[in-house]
Amino acid sequence: MRPTRLWSLLLLLLLLLGACAAAEVLGSAQQTLVTYQEWCKDSAAIHDSLSQLPTPQHPRIHLYNEEQVLNWEPVTLSNGTRPVVYRVQFKYSGDEWLTMDTSIGVNCTQITATECDFTAVSPSAGFPMDFNVTLRLRAELGALHSAWVTMPWFQHYRNVTVGPPKNIEVTPGEGSLVVRFSPPFDIPDTSTACFWYYVYYWEEAGVQKVKGPFRSNSISLDNLKPFRVYCLQVQAQLLWNKSNVNGHLSNTSCYKIMADASTKLQQVILISVGTFSLMSVLAGACFFLVLKYRGLIKYWFHTPPSIPLQIEEYLKDPAQPILDALDNDSSPKDDVWDSVSIISFPEKGQEDVLQTH
Repeated sequence: MRPTRLWSLLLLLLLLLGACAAAEVLGSAQQTLVTYQEWCKDSAAIHDSLSQLPTPQHPRIHLYNEEQVLNWEPVTLSNGTRPVVYRVQFKYSGDEWLTMDTSIGVNCTQITATECDFTAVSPSAGFPMDFNVTLRLRAELGALHSAWVTMPWFQHYRNVTVGPPKNIEVTPGEGSLVVRFSPPFDIPDTSTACFWYYVYYWEEAGVQKVKGPFRSNSISLDNLKPFRVYCLQVQAQLLWNKSNVNGHLSNTSCYKIMADASTKLQQVILISVGTFSLMSVLAGACFFLVLKYRGLIKYWFHTPPSIPLQIEEYLKDPAQPILDALDNDSSPKDDVWDSVSIISFPEKGQEDVLQTH
């Protein structure tokens, strides 16, 4: 019986030693677990501290004609000595995020400006206008950075604001207006999208009319009234994927219509008839005045009788031998008269005698 009791005591002692060892191992494991959890918390705190920059606020995408610009408000730090920089990434539908660098013709990585202009400067640069594009933005300062701000996706043709046609030139013609212009922006592939144009025109203070749609960059407004003032506006409409985007109207401009050939002929005829009628009236009036005031006109235009120069000198000075000189100068052939009048002066006491031979 004693050996059996001894073995029982030994077994109990071994069991106690095993329990103590297991408890010690379990305590070490719990301490290790606590240490790991604390390390994870510290790592998360460190990661959070690296991401504590404020996110850029109010990002907006500006799409006007060919322009593609992302704008946002700057991130300001109260104790920051270095400038905050920004990073922009993009992706197409179903693709991975890509850095916006020189591969698309623009660099928006670690820039200090609060604008990323990704307008295509060449056909091979920029985003394709019919692709779905998504942008995201964050602020960076050394090892610190903000959370990403992701913008809704856009398609240029779907979301663009179309401006009015450019370089509008209007040439007034004979009863017409010829309008020429350029598209709001160039379309790289006209098989996917194109522009239609409308011209709104009206006579000054009249009812507005519209002509279109048409694809040509030149249009003639015919059958306009000559010498009237007409005003007009031009509008472009973008057609893409069975959807229409109406553009803005151009500024109003007004022009005076020139006369056509028939109007000019009518003017010539009217001027000729009017001139002939006026001349006829003036001629008739002159003839009537001449008949009515014939005596007065004859009196005005009649030349009064004049005394020969020699007689006038004799009357001024009768003592001059004017008559003897006339007799001596006269040839016998000239001394033939039908009648002779002898004039005497009363102061000499002579009477006038009229002798007729």
